[in-house]
Amino acid sequence: MGVENQSSDEWKVGVGAYIALIFAVLFFSGLFMKVDGMAWLGALDFTTLAGKFGTMQDAKSTFVGSGGTSAKGGFLFALSLIPTVMLALGVLEIFSHYGAIRAAHKLLTPLLRPLLDIPGRTGLALITDLQSTDAGAALTKELYDEKQITKKELVIMAAWQYSGAGLINNYFAIGSALFASLTVPIIMPLVLMVVLKFVGAMFTRLVLNTLYKKDFVNA
Repeated sequence: MGVENQSSDEWKVGVGAYIALIFAVLFFSGLFMKVDGMAWLGALDFTTLAGKFGTMQDAKSTFVGSGGTSAKGGFLFALSLIPTVMLALGVLEIFSHYGAIRAAHKLLTPLLRPLLDIPGRTGLALITDLQSTDAGAALTKELYDEKQITKKELVIMAAWQYSGAGLINNYFAIGSALFASLTVPIIMPLVLMVVLKFVGAMFTRLVLNTLYKKDFVNA
């Protein structure tokens, strides 16, 4: 892979890179999304800054409307994803400029290589997926297009992301209806789902290394 062959000097990590990584993780993690008594922290949160579309005619309709079909309906839906994806890619470019990707690669590779056999530089894409399925997918595609990950690593990442995609947003937006019925702390199901994302990706890795090993020899 091209990135693996780059000089060690190019991948040196300074204090600024670690600071950029910390900001990136906090920005995409959802920790600042809704903090009681500290709403201003939303200015540092990806989902808050991505915002939402207004309504048309009634409180249930956006510009996408309802009843769309085929290519035209799909186009409007795809158009609604553009702001979120553009924001994610733009912010990631800023963090990358200050070394966040290098820091993530150095810090997360010792964790992600043994567990999922993927490099640490994929960490920000995985973290982004916790808030936005589309932004996480866009970042993953960018890594693959730039040949920073192999096809096998792409499949493993996709397995991790596909399981419980947009986990934090969906859990607190949709799952909140069941919070009153929980007999365990609210955080416990969330932690369990994150763990199961790793289990699913590890199982995918096992399958690729056994049943489909020949398909990825030169990938």
